[in-house]
Order: sequence, then C-alpha cells, then structure tokens
Amino acid sequence: MTLPPGPKIPLWLLSQQLDTNPLGCLDAIYQRYGDIITIMAGSTPIVYVSNPSGIKQYLTNTKEITISTIPPGDSPITVGQMGQQGILHIDGLVHKHRRPLLMKAYHGERMNATGKSICELTEKIISQQTIAKTFIANEMLSKITLQVAIEVVIGLREGERYEKIKHLYTSCMKYEKSPLFEIIKKLPFAQLDLGRLSPWGYHKYLLKEIFQFLYDEVKERRKQADSSRTDMLNDLIFACDETGKPLSDEEVRDLLFLPISASNNGATDSLTWLLYWVHSLTDVREQLLDELDSLGENPDPMKIVALPYLNAVCNEALRIYPSSMFSLARVVVSPVEIMGYELIPGTILFTNIYSTHQREDVYPEPKQFKPERFLENKFSPYEFIPFGGGARSCIAGAFSSFQMKLVLATILSNYKLTLVNKRPEQAKHSNDQCYAKSGVKMVMHGRRQHQGKSRPLVSDFV
Repeated sequence: MTLPPGPKIPLWLLSQQLDTNPLGCLDAIYQRYGDIITIMAGSTPIVYVSNPSGIKQYLTNTKEITISTIPPGDSPITVGQMGQQGILHIDGLVHKHRRPLLMKAYHGERMNATGKSICELTEKIISQQTIAKTFIANEMLSKITLQVAIEVVIGLREGERYEKIKHLYTSCMKYEKSPLFEIIKKLPFAQLDLGRLSPWGYHKYLLKEIFQFLYDEVKERRKQADSSRTDMLNDLIFACDETGKPLSDEEVRDLLFLPISASNNGATDSLTWLLYWVHSLTDVREQLLDELDSLGENPDPMKIVALPYLNAVCNEALRIYPSSMFSLARVVVSPVEIMGYELIPGTILFTNIYSTHQREDVYPEPKQFKPERFLENKFSPYEFIPFGGGARSCIAGAFSSFQMKLVLATILSNYKLTLVNKRPEQAKHSNDQCYAKSGVKMVMHGRRQHQGKSRPLVSDFV
C-alpha cells in the first residue's frame, strides 16, 4: 500500500495545533504535503482530500467506499448527542429511506412559507438591541436560528414548552463551547458522571433532559395527530419505515435531535462570519445595500433570496469559513485507487472542505473576501462544498443558505450596525466547526432609511 504523504507528529499534538490555530495549521499542512494527505490514528490511516477531482472520485464511488457512521477517534459524546438512531448513525437502506423524510421540511413550499417568519423574527430580535451598547452578534443570531429551527423541526413558536426546549438547547450548546468543556473532552479521566454538579455530569444531564423533552413531545403529538401540520415532527409520526411499519417513538426522537442543534450551531456561526465580513468591507456593504434597496420596502422574501449579489456574498462567507471544515467520514471496504494511491480496506476518507475552498487554482487570492468570484464563475459541487457532498451532504444546506440571505437582508436593510473591533476576527475550532472567537462584537446605531423613500427615518435615538 502506498499512502499519501502527511505529518508524522502524534495525532494528539496535531489536534492541539488545530485547536490553537486551525486555519494556520491546515494551510501549513496543505502547503507542505499537497492536496491529499495521510494522518495515522494508531494503525488506521486517515486520508484527507482537498483536490476536486479526487473528491469527485471517492464521493461517486459507492462500490469500494462506503459511509462510516462512527469515525475512528470519535468520542462517545458524539453518539450520545446525536442519538443511536439519528441520521448520522444509520446507513444503507435505512439512511436512504430516512433522509428524504427529514429533507421534506427544508424544501419547496415549506421553505418558502417559512421565509416571512424568518424576516419577522429577525426584525423582532434585532430591534431589542440597545442603542449605542455593545452586543455579541453570535448570541443575537443564535436566538434567531434556534427559534427558526424549533419551529421548522417540531412546530413550536411560543408557550411554556417552546421556552423549555429553547432554554435546554441554548444551555447545552453554550456549555459545549465553554473552555471547561473543551478541556474535559480531551481528558478521558475527567469524563466522570458525578451528578449534574460535576462538569461531565452536567452535560449528560442537559442531553438527558433534551432527549426526554423530545420523547414526550413525540408521544403527545401522536395522541393529537393532525395531518395538516407541516413541521418535521409531524412528517415523522405519520411516516412508515422501509417495511411499512410506523417509526417508533425512540427513533423519531433521535431523528429530531440533530436538525435542531445543527441548524442552530452551523447557521449561527455562518451568519456571524457573514455579519463580520459585510461590516468589515464598506464596498461590499454599499453594493449589497443598493441591491436590497432596489426591491423597495417590505419586499417579498422570495425576491430577496433571488438577488444575485446577496447570493454571492453569502457564498463567499461560506467559502472562507464553511459550516464544517471537514466532511463526514467514508471508509474503504475493498482496495481502491484514489489520485494514484492504493488504499486498503479500513482506510478512512474525509473531504478537507476548508483547504478545498482555499485552492488558488480555483479561487485566486483565496484569503480575500471577493463575492464577485461567484458572479463571474460557476463552481462544481466538488469545488464549492460548504455543506459537504454526496449522499451525506447536510440535509438543511439549501435551507441554511435561504435563512442566511433573509436574516442578513433584514438586518442590513433596516438597521445601522458597526463592528467594535477593527482588527481581524480570530477563528476558533471545535467539533470540526470554525467559529469567531469573540462572537463578533457590534454596536447598534438605530434604524436605517431605505434609499429613495420619502418615509421619515424612524430613529431610536429619540
């Protein structure tokens, strides 16, 4: 077997470097070893590919390469978070059947109907920011994306149960990004459940509460079945499995967990970077405002998402900081050649999404934020892959882009914001996601008047 080249340092040290300086680490590895590299996890080779041809070669090969539901080195916490029957931990015919059930909530008329709700919710939450006071963009955006996710997935918009699930998810995801949790994840001896007052036990308590809430919600909705509802939970309780039997309450519960957490976490981080770039670059912001103002006041959400420059700006933000830095794992099940290298069964394959998006031959001046590249070129699904590719691409990818456009358009069209810090935002790495270290600190300066309109400016300075 001839493996691609790669760093020889221990995996734990490489992981530490990735956590400390994720983008610098990946850039250095790419510059030294090229666009297909090997990292050894004990005796298991893990191959990362950032060459579009190589990515296409292995993503379209379903004979010698298959999905790995639990990659090597994956911690037990990942399995616990997603649920044993969640979409990331099933494969074959079961996955092929479940995936369309989940995707139904994110496409077609369902997605279109959610557009107005996204705009209204964004307006409601951004208007609550205090004038001239610093706020954390990531925290504000998380409120928006979490409420949208809860509405789309389980159909709750208000009330006691909505407040409870919102609180549980907010607490869990905030804790998972805390310095304490980052430490105990890497220390097996610290992963002791000593009750909810212990660091590890508290996290397990939150997960248990979320799963119990979802389970109770499934059972309650079955008792009050209403086929006219359009949320994901409703789709699942009326669905049958591949044998024609209804899905169990436990399976529905597990399938619900990831769409809420992923829609909130990934979407929030992407939107945070988007606000950062748009408010860092005056030319981009002004061109975007001109395009948005051309629609007049209170435009149809579907006209907003069709705007070409808005689409280019969102794509460029996803290119530089994709939702996930790597794809889900594939595993070689019989000998196969990828980019001239012979890989044996058991070899794990990942798409290095970040490094693919940083290729100078595809994206000249890759470190520069240049939305026009998406107006001048059409990139293949193996060159621009912010939500992964193949049969395991993110089920909510299209919806995430849809949401990004509407949230940004609503904020930018109606409010004047500025960044607190002029220095470049630092990137942090956690669970293969790249997020803004400070959360992006901003200041609200009041409402903005649309260009060309005679309506008086509604000012919050009064």
